Order: sequence, then C-alpha cells, then structure tokens
Amino acid sequence: MVSNLQVLPGRELLVRCELADSLLHSYFDSELSRPRATEYERHLQHCVDCAVRLSEQELLRHRLQLAQLYELPPVALKHAIRGDLCLLSSSCAGPQSLLWQWLAVATALVFIALGMTKVSPGGSNHDYQAELADEIVDVHRHSLPLAHRTGIASSNAQVVRQWFDDRLNFALPVRNFANEGFALQGGRMDDVDGRSVAALVYLSSGHLINVFMWPTKEADRSPHTGSVGGYRWIYWRKHKLEFCVVSDAAPGDLERLHHLIVE
Repeated sequence: MVSNLQVLPGRELLVRCELADSLLHSYFDSELSRPRATEYERHLQHCVDCAVRLSEQELLRHRLQLAQLYELPPVALKHAIRGDLCLLSSSCAGPQSLLWQWLAVATALVFIALGMTKVSPGGSNHDYQAELADEIVDVHRHSLPLAHRTGIASSNAQVVRQWFDDRLNFALPVRNFANEGFALQGGRMDDVDGRSVAALVYLSSGHLINVFMWPTKEADRSPHTGSVGGYRWIYWRKHKLEFCVVSDAAPGDLERLHHLIVE
C-alpha cells in the first residue's frame, strides 16, 4: 500500500510506503505481535522504501551504542526487577498490601543499585553468563527468518572483515571454515540486552550458526555451555573479546566450530 510519490532526501524519486510510517517503528522497537512481525518481514523483502528506512534506523542505533554514552546495568538487574514487580500482579492485594509491596520493591531496588557499584556486568559470575546466553539465544532465534537482512552477505572473509571495520572500534576475527564444514554466510550488527555486538553467520549441514562477539576488559575464560529451548550455546572469553556461539546444530558441530575459532 502506498500513499504518494515523494522525492526522499539524497535519493531518486521513490514511492513512499504507508507502512514505513505506520509499522516500521513498531517493528524496529519489537512492539508487534509475532504474526504481525512475520507479515511485515515478508513485506520488507519486496519494499525498497521500508528496507532502506529500517537499515537507517539500525545504523543510527548502532552508532549511538558504539558511542558508549551510557553504562549498561548487569543482566541480573532486569531479572530482579521483573521478579519484584511480579509481587504487584496479585489481584487479591488490597491497598494496604499493595503499599507494602511497593515499599518492598523500592527497598530491593536500592540494594540492587548499591550492588551495581561493586559488581561489574562483565564479571565472571556463572549466573551472569547463563542469563546473557538466554538473551543471545532469543536474538539468534529472532534472526533466523531474517536471512535477507544480513548486514553483509558474503563468503569472502576479507569483504566481511572490511564491512565490520567500518562499524566497529575493535578488530574482529573473521574466517571462512568452509573446508571444515562451516561456510561463512556473512555478518551483521545486532543488539543483545542493550549492548551492540557483532555477529558472524555460518552454515553447517543446513543449520545456521551465529557467532556473537563484543569487546571486554575481563580476563580469558574457558568455555561454558548450556541449552535453551532446543538451542545450544558455548560462551568463552579470549584476547579481550567475549564469544557466544548459538545454534540448533548438533553439540559436536558447535564444539568443532569453537575449536576452529580459538585456534
């Protein structure tokens, strides 16, 4: 559905899509229902205007995140707040009970805020890694039907590396392991719990594998594994980078890719 013809700044004459105004921002902010989002994703495959506008929104978000204008809270904070707010959902709570529940939540938040000054979000806490992996699995699962929106689609490691060099302030190790059964598909910038991360995409035996990477000041850490909803992940730290490999591929395949990356 289109509304009118308009010369967009810096572009040729394009047909302006009404969905760019009515749905794009809701989709960008993950406010659409899953069926509505899937419908809009199909629309993106054929609408140049919406695809370009969405890319501009993503580029702006990544530039703001790379500017590091704010300090990320630990993942545990979000779960703690959600748990405390669940106390307020009881339908039988009267005004007096509700007041005490609000006071309990406020007290908990004060202690959490004090703890944030002593606990680094990049620490080696086991729970932190598991919670972060849960977030990454959600991002991986959401990315699967969006293969057409891969930031850079190429099997050439040098091309993919150059694409990331223009967007990152750290060096990204990019290699194609096609001879070993892991063909490089490309890469993209993604968002994990408010953190801008790089993601390399590999294909192995019909399974897409995302390798998420972001810089860290923490020391190297040996691999930690787990699974969520049928998706397995391996998390580790090496050479001032954090890694998390996610896929529904066989556990042995993820282990082999992990060893190839760290070699």
